Amino acid sequence: MMARPLDYSRWDHIEVSDDEDETHPNVDTQSLFRWRHQARVDRMEEQKKERQDFERGSLDTKRKLEDARKKLEGLSACAEAETKEEVEAQVMKLQMEMSELQKQEKEWKQKEEELSKKEKLTPWNVDTLSKDKWEKTVINKKPAKKTETTEEEKEEMQRTFVEKNEKLCKKFGMFKKYDDSMQFLTDHPELVCDECANYLAIWCINLQVEEKTGLMEQVAHQTIIMQYILELAKSLDADPRACVKPFFSRIKTADKQYTDAFTDELESFKVRVRGRAEARIERAMKEAEEEERQKRLGPGGLDPVEVFESLPQVLKDCFEKQNIPMLQQAITELPEEDARHHIDRCIKAGLWVPQDTTTSSPTEHRFPTKVADENPDTFLRRRKATEDGESDNEPREEESPEDDKPQGWQCRVQ
Repeated sequence: MMARPLDYSRWDHIEVSDDEDETHPNVDTQSLFRWRHQARVDRMEEQKKERQDFERGSLDTKRKLEDARKKLEGLSACAEAETKEEVEAQVMKLQMEMSELQKQEKEWKQKEEELSKKEKLTPWNVDTLSKDKWEKTVINKKPAKKTETTEEEKEEMQRTFVEKNEKLCKKFGMFKKYDDSMQFLTDHPELVCDECANYLAIWCINLQVEEKTGLMEQVAHQTIIMQYILELAKSLDADPRACVKPFFSRIKTADKQYTDAFTDELESFKVRVRGRAEARIERAMKEAEEEERQKRLGPGGLDPVEVFESLPQVLKDCFEKQNIPMLQQAITELPEEDARHHIDRCIKAGLWVPQDTTTSSPTEHRFPTKVADENPDTFLRRRKATEDGESDNEPREEESPEDDKPQGWQCRVQ
């Protein structure tokens, strides 16, 4: 037995939408669409009202017919209590009412058939094409906010990422074509993260410090690509790995405004990289200078270079020529306070080192005195006493030719 063919005639006339037809150029399309939509809504409201009026009239007729039948049955039960003429008159009246009501009932049935036929011929539209059998409402809960990561945790995450993916990050930084970059990130989605962007940015600074400008500009381009993908993910509130292909699809077919914005961001990033590199070089130079300065500090914590630059020119000449008699003469000619100040600073800077009484080297210069460890106060007091004509009570030993050089101090200036 062959299956009965399906009847598709009901699908011949369907009002799917109010704006599916093309209109004349001189016709206001939006106004025409609004008029069509309003006309369809009014037509549906009229049909709905007609159906409601029919149902209300039909129910009213059925109720009146049922009431007439009940009254007729009641008259037949009480016929003995009343005269025959009165009963017959009431029965005749009720029968006439029932006849009229039955006629109205037939009319309502005929009208129902007409309404059903009219509704059947009415084209379907978006409101009558289908009906909901059931519906369900699902409210998605907003995911809980992630707790903010501490700086120590971020550093640990960065360190772990670099240990695992440093080679892949460097390989990604070398790509020049968009297709190659997209395929590489598709094959290695673990690289699409903030840690990779941070590594590429730091790599750019290191390359600039090493004066590898061309390579820095290449890696900077890949860095901006990674940052754009991450920003796109944030704006869409999506996983960054799902934004790789959308970004490359857009950048390859982007308009001039989008490409200009990308280029401007790239150039700004290069400027920032150069600035950071210069700051790092300057900081490294300062650290090296400070380290060198710390190495040459004297026993009193003063820098011998700074102390030497602060000396009067006459003392500078003595140290540059390493002439001890000339230095003694210059000290005697200076005011006492100035001499005391400069000698003390020279000792703290290590320009003059008190002689160690236990050891002696051939290059040491000694003052002509028996005091092995004479300090600046002693020297200045002795100088003042000499100027005032005072002399020591103790006899002096005769100086030998070997003792022509000063004892008790040594000069570090070379």
